Amino acid sequence: MSAAQARLSAVSGQLSASHPQGLLAGQTAIVTGAAQGIGRACAVLFAREGAKVVVSDLDEGKAKAVVEEIKKAGGTAIAVGGDVTADDFPKKLVNATVEYMLHTTPDDMFELMLKVHNTAPFRLIKEVAPHMRSKDPKDRNKNRSIINISSTSGLHGNVGQANYATAKAGVVGLTKTVAKEWGPFGVRCNTVAFGYITTRLTQAKELGETIEVNGKKISLGIPGRGSHAQTDSDRVPDIPLGRPGSPEEGAAACLFLASDLASYVSGHTLEVTGGRGI
Repeated sequence: MSAAQARLSAVSGQLSASHPQGLLAGQTAIVTGAAQGIGRACAVLFAREGAKVVVSDLDEGKAKAVVEEIKKAGGTAIAVGGDVTADDFPKKLVNATVEYMLHTTPDDMFELMLKVHNTAPFRLIKEVAPHMRSKDPKDRNKNRSIINISSTSGLHGNVGQANYATAKAGVVGLTKTVAKEWGPFGVRCNTVAFGYITTRLTQAKELGETIEVNGKKISLGIPGRGSHAQTDSDRVPDIPLGRPGSPEEGAAACLFLASDLASYVSGHTLEVTGGRGI
């Protein structure tokens, strides 16, 4: 590593210490002249700090090399070659950026997300219907609870998660419908919407965790979160409690909705976020 690269890493590390997701998490950055020099350094640093980077340069080949460098480090970027002085270049650059922000998810991956988060719980609920929708008055006081899992992305949306946010919003709609339809049978149905919980899905993408779905290897984690696993002691400034939640805390929220303590709670979405988003 060169002295310049070491200084860049040190700066990024200092910034990320107080912003675990990066100073530019959820942002999209257009960097022109980004194939070398200061432009390249900006592109690499912005990506490390969580931004999706559009690497633009007259030399498209070198721009693509910077994109590959960013991707290898766990970041997200595209290259847009062209002359910034050309009349049609601004439109070309902006159009490519807008297209990139929303339409990078392949149709099959979008549909897979819906199958996992919408179709699968629907089929499970349908299968259990004969056992839970009892018409016997004696069963009215029995504790029968369905808990679906959503996310704050499904409630508020999230940049770069069009497929996930859509699917998790669908979970809320499914929950409310089941609560209304099955309530007369004494069945409760609620949703838990998790925020930042320490799991392999929220750890640093740079750690290299993957799963294989339909023969495709899918990377897990969030780019720019750092090269170490997140722990409960990590400080998160935009969470009032100052830290991510643990899997055990997430399970405790589910236990509440499953138990008699929530006997008069149905159709509700319980946000488990440590206060984030209020």
